[in-house]
Amino acid sequence: MRTPRRAARVAVLDADGALFLFRYDNEEVGVHWALPGGGLDPGETPRAGARRELREETGWAEPEPGPLLGTWEHDFTRAGIPVRQHEHLYLAHGPRREPAEGVAAAHADDKILDWRWWSPAEPAGCGDPLWPPRLPELLAPWRGTAGDATVPDPVHLGYVPNGASPPR
Repeated sequence: MRTPRRAARVAVLDADGALFLFRYDNEEVGVHWALPGGGLDPGETPRAGARRELREETGWAEPEPGPLLGTWEHDFTRAGIPVRQHEHLYLAHGPRREPAEGVAAAHADDKILDWRWWSPAEPAGCGDPLWPPRLPELLAPWRGTAGDATVPDPVHLGYVPNGASPPR
């Protein structure tokens, strides 16, 4: 039995459409690239959790999570506990920069190995899995818009069982 867990993540795009991702290592899922974010605190809304997690993992007080891109569910083990995580995915635009000093402890706790900015074409050729699935497709309407595009409806990416390799 897996423990339900609610989470939120933020896709941060710079002015050129580059995407900020973390490289995680999870005991059950393995090495993968994912958006900044994580579990919600009790009573916390997904948007507030996305804002808090982005600040904790990057040290950035902005950008502010904007439109809801979509949702998805997946299984993994966190701190020895098998969870089924339901994630809300938000979009934000911000400047290209490094995470602030002082976030190393959060990275160690979350098993974040690395980070980098990805050009619009790079995620499709990534050798490691990308989480959430279909990330390049999900972001395509937003690249280079700086928030000026018509807001598409959020997409439910579905459930990805543990051990399944998500489509890119």
